[in-house]
Amino acid sequence: MTVVAYNICSRAPLLNCTLKDDFEYFFHHRNNLDINVVIREVYHLMETTPAHIHPDNVLDVFVALTKGQYPIFNQYPKFIVDYQTQERERIRKDELDYLRERQAVEDMHAEVDQQRIKDEAWYQKQELLRKAEETRREMLLQEEEKMMQQRQRLAAVKRELKIKELYLQDAARRRFLKLQQDQREMELQRLDDEIERKVQMRDQEIATTTKDLEMRQLELESQKRLYEKNLTRNQEAIAKEIKEDADAYRRKVDLEEHMFHKLIETGQTQSRKTQKIIEENLAKAEQACLNTDWQIQNLHRQKCNDLQRNEGYREVANLLRKNRRKESEVLNAMMEEEAKKWKEAEEKGFHLRSEKKASALSDESRKWFLQQEMSAALEHAENPCNKAEVLQLQNERVTLSSLPRTSELNDISDMDSSTQISLNRKTREWDSMEQNLIKKVRNLRQRLTEQARERCRTPHLLAT
Repeated sequence: MTVVAYNICSRAPLLNCTLKDDFEYFFHHRNNLDINVVIREVYHLMETTPAHIHPDNVLDVFVALTKGQYPIFNQYPKFIVDYQTQERERIRKDELDYLRERQAVEDMHAEVDQQRIKDEAWYQKQELLRKAEETRREMLLQEEEKMMQQRQRLAAVKRELKIKELYLQDAARRRFLKLQQDQREMELQRLDDEIERKVQMRDQEIATTTKDLEMRQLELESQKRLYEKNLTRNQEAIAKEIKEDADAYRRKVDLEEHMFHKLIETGQTQSRKTQKIIEENLAKAEQACLNTDWQIQNLHRQKCNDLQRNEGYREVANLLRKNRRKESEVLNAMMEEEAKKWKEAEEKGFHLRSEKKASALSDESRKWFLQQEMSAALEHAENPCNKAEVLQLQNERVTLSSLPRTSELNDISDMDSSTQISLNRKTREWDSMEQNLIKKVRNLRQRLTEQARERCRTPHLLAT
């Protein structure tokens, strides 16, 4: 009845089964079923089943068990016992599997714990490494800050040294310029003294010439010779070629202003450039030794600085070329002026020679005129009515024979006038020389001021 009730209660899933294996699986395995419903169905079947098909007619009556020991019972259903043994074996295997799995799980737990311990140790180690890295990074940052501060201090010291060097160079340049200025002032003072001395000499010569003119009225011949001696002495090869062409044009304007101050101190600029290049190379070497990691970053900056420096050098070189061009123009102008002066001197010499020739021709014409007059006077003396005049003329001829003749007297008078003219000419020449010297002094002062201004400008240009 219980089997029938179980089948009735499991009617719905059994009707859905279409295969034999599904039926076997259903009856060989546990199923979810309400036991109360099965028991009620069993009781219902027991009550409602007819007597001719009731299982009580087939089954034996229940026999009570003997007291003490159980009776021998070997007619049990084997499939049930086998099923139980199979189930026990399966349960034992499941227990073994469970124990094995539990051991595996315990091993896994142990491994997990060990791995966790290792992970914790690794994390602690990583944490320690991170902290150590942070401390090292902080130490590196501090060291970098210290290095930056040291570099800043080094740059400040270098800047101070550069400034001191510039100050020293500026002071040396000022001393040199002051020395040159003092030398130029001494030269100007010497030129002023020379001008004053020449003016005094001119006054003295004028005084002596006036005294000589007073003495010449008594001693014309001796005065003539003395004058020639004084003239030759005063001229002294045109005042020793105007004192050796004004001391070789003041030693060719002090050797062209000491080769225009050695081309604006080209050597100094070159030494500065080389010093700058050496300092830059030293700074680059120190930078490479100290900060090899920053070379790539600083390379672009160095290139930019090099380009800017090259541009500055090119600008300075252009300025130097312009200055050289201007110097060449000034030198060409000075040479042209010198050529003009020489040409003017040649023209004046030619004019002087022509005047001398004209004066000689006038002397000859005067002599010829006097000779004609003397011949006419002698012809007139042949008349007997004029014997007294003849005697007078003879006396005059005697006097003429004793003296250097009328032509010579006229020559002497002409020489006196010519000496006066030459003295006037000499005074004019002295005045012109004085004016030229004053002009040269003014030009020299202007050039000195212009050169001083250019020197004041060139350090600013070099500093830029």
